[in-house]
Formats: sequence, structure tokens, C-alpha cells
Amino acid sequence: MPITLTTGEQLQIRQAAERLQRQFSGTLNTETIERLMNDSLDTLVGRATTSTWIPLLAERFARDRLRALVRLESDPTTLNPSILFLCVHNAGRSQMAAGWAKRLGGDRVDVFSGGSEPADQVNQAAVTAMAEVGVNISGEIPQPWADEIVRAADVIVTMGCGDACPVYPGKRYIDWELDDPSGKTVEEVRPIRDELERRVQGLLAELLPDPTVT
Repeated sequence: MPITLTTGEQLQIRQAAERLQRQFSGTLNTETIERLMNDSLDTLVGRATTSTWIPLLAERFARDRLRALVRLESDPTTLNPSILFLCVHNAGRSQMAAGWAKRLGGDRVDVFSGGSEPADQVNQAAVTAMAEVGVNISGEIPQPWADEIVRAADVIVTMGCGDACPVYPGKRYIDWELDDPSGKTVEEVRPIRDELERRVQGLLAELLPDPTVT
């Protein structure tokens, strides 16, 4: 049965749309912003079993899609490199990798992440393991990937999503074979965390002139 948004949630969504309008005003037209917000909302409502996080997730998902659309409409020579991290649930590996990329690349790289079957929440063992090294992913929420985001990415890193991962001709794909943190303890997740750091550092070394921890 489709979920029904409460009056309060509908108000939150209208407020989110207004924030996106202010953020992208002058870059994208009102119709485009509204279309992507509504489409993001429809996508999420169609997948959701509860409406609890829908307003927040719709805003974040739409913002990522709008960021990607801005990239697609910009001069490529003026843009930072962009990386999209994909896994099945967007709850463990891709969230940790995105956290490392933001930490190590700072504002010199545009980072996206998504999943083919997004989970309800980020893996708590992954959150704890990343917090131990000063990377906060506790506020992240798993989300699906979108066409605009895939097309806007310079590098697409896949981790375990197999045939479910989107394939776009001409894109650079890298597949990282890493254990899934799902069901693992913090102790078991730490080696995955550290390996992701090493791999993200290596990728940033290729994309950025002088990658350093920010």
C-alpha cells in the first residue's frame, strides 16, 4: 500500500523545495528545480515503507540531482573532478568511501553516492568505525542513484552491486571488491574502513594534483 504523507511532512517538503529554489536560483530555472524535486519525491515514496525520513531524503536526493545537473550544463574545464560511489544498499561501503573522499579531497572534488536497493539507514558499525578516525557519516541517509548523477560523474566506483549498477557508455568504471559491512561488528568493519581509505587516497592521487587531508 502506498504511504501517505502527513500534513506536517507535506509542509516540510514545501519548505525543502523553497530552500532548493534559493540555493539554485540563477543557476537553474524554477520549473527544473520543481520537476526534479517532485520526481525525487515520487521515486522515494514509491520505494518507502514509512514516511519518516521522506522530507529530508527527498531534499537531499533532489539536491544531489540538481548539483549533477549543474555539472552537466557547465563547461567541463571549470569543474572539479567528480566521483560516484555505488553499492547495493548505500549503507556501508559507498557511504564510508564517500566520507573518505569528502575528508581527503575537501572542496576540490564533488562526491556522490547511491545504491541499487537503498537501506533504511546507514550501517551503525560503519558509522562508529568512521567516527573513530574523525569522519562523521552519522547524518547520511541511503538513497538511490539517478540518471543525472551517473552522467555527471567522472569516475564511477562500484562495490558489490553487480548487474544492478548502471552502465553508461564512455564512463570510467572501477570495481572495488570489498567485504560488505552488513552484519559485521565494528572490529570487523575497521579493516574495510582502512582499505577504503587507501583506495580513495589512490583514486584522489590520480584525480587531484596534490591530494591531502583537509
